Amino acid sequence: MANIAGPAGSEVNPAFRTTADTYAALNDLIGTNKEMVMPELVETYGDQGITGFLRLTGAVQSAGTADQIEWFQVGRRHKVIAFTGAAESSDTVTFTISDHALNKYDVLMDANTGVRYIVDSDHTGTSLTVSPLNMDAITAPTDTTGDLILLGNMHPQGGNEQTYFVETDVERKKNPFAIVKGKHEVAGSQATNIGWVNLGNGEYRWFMYAEGEARKRFEDQREMIMLFGEQHDGTGAAGADLGFAGSDGYVTQVQAGGINITNANANPLDSFAEFDDIIIELDKQGAPAEYAMYLNRKQDLAIDDMLASGVATSVTAGLPGQFGAFNNDADMAVKLGFKSFTRGGYTFHKHDWKLLNDPTLLGASNYLQGAMVPLANVADPRTGASAPSLAMYYKEANGYSRELEHWVTGGGVLGYNTNGDDKATFHYRSECALVVRAANQHVLIRG
Repeated sequence: MANIAGPAGSEVNPAFRTTADTYAALNDLIGTNKEMVMPELVETYGDQGITGFLRLTGAVQSAGTADQIEWFQVGRRHKVIAFTGAAESSDTVTFTISDHALNKYDVLMDANTGVRYIVDSDHTGTSLTVSPLNMDAITAPTDTTGDLILLGNMHPQGGNEQTYFVETDVERKKNPFAIVKGKHEVAGSQATNIGWVNLGNGEYRWFMYAEGEARKRFEDQREMIMLFGEQHDGTGAAGADLGFAGSDGYVTQVQAGGINITNANANPLDSFAEFDDIIIELDKQGAPAEYAMYLNRKQDLAIDDMLASGVATSVTAGLPGQFGAFNNDADMAVKLGFKSFTRGGYTFHKHDWKLLNDPTLLGASNYLQGAMVPLANVADPRTGASAPSLAMYYKEANGYSRELEHWVTGGGVLGYNTNGDDKATFHYRSECALVVRAANQHVLIRG
């Protein structure tokens, strides 16, 4: 066979080759086999939503029309006087107290020992000298720190001594609104692309799912701010003043003014003795008879074990017909995921708190293991009106509400023609504040 000369720089060899490496399979060229992509979206971690604590605990939503919410709370009718030192001399005892006014003939009792004293003369200042009421010889108190209870007073006949005026203790509380924002974007080209996953009703455009997730993430973050937010008013000594007021969340308010249970054990509530200590404290705070308990899984199981041992020994009782927070409907309580029990005249509705189990949120921390929320209204001391113990307020006026705003901007993308950007931007905004009335009746279970 004659050789054929090709173009310069190349040669053609017409010799045939029959080895396999000279051929390419058709699938290698065009991919004839269709990929098997399942259209169902797998929720790897189940329902990850953590909102619901405020709603299920009865937190009402009301409109607000100012930059902050103010409310009033009645303090204790009676006071104890704390002392940090005590010394006996010549049948009198001198207590070191905070600056406090007392009257001659006031009767005090040492809360540690029960010994009663009488004030010999009108007193102001931090050093209080008293005599034994029964005039028995006394020795120095065994405790150098404690409380003095003001029992009252006893005056002689014909005396003209006057008592100091004592004003009713009303505490003024305030909490500013917090502005929470979120945003999601989709490019115009991506808004038209079809994906593999069926997002529901035959819809395969991924941005629709992503936007829904962005909205849920925003709602979760808003709830976490309502739980863990703090005020940032620029009056502190540390850090930078960023020019906003901040807002105290539920945990912040209860940590400052409520019942805080802390324990070195893995489960602070895993015995009847510990639980009874809380009940005794609830009695001291004038608490209502019905509570919702929100717990992480470990604490939830510990209480289940405690109750199981109690039922076996007839220590605890079930709750037939005692579901006041659920319209006395046991089925409603079960449907909402509550398990209920009684102890010491109190009704407790126990519920799992997903926020405390999520390892990307509070499940990554032992800071908080649960909360106990009173399911009752409280009376406003100024107006006498009944108000919920837990309420979330949002800004609103003349039909404009900032509870949960949502709007879309874009340069013609998805029909939103407000600017020149080749994308659609989804905006979320909320301005809200949480009010915890009578925080002293709420309980935090902390690790």
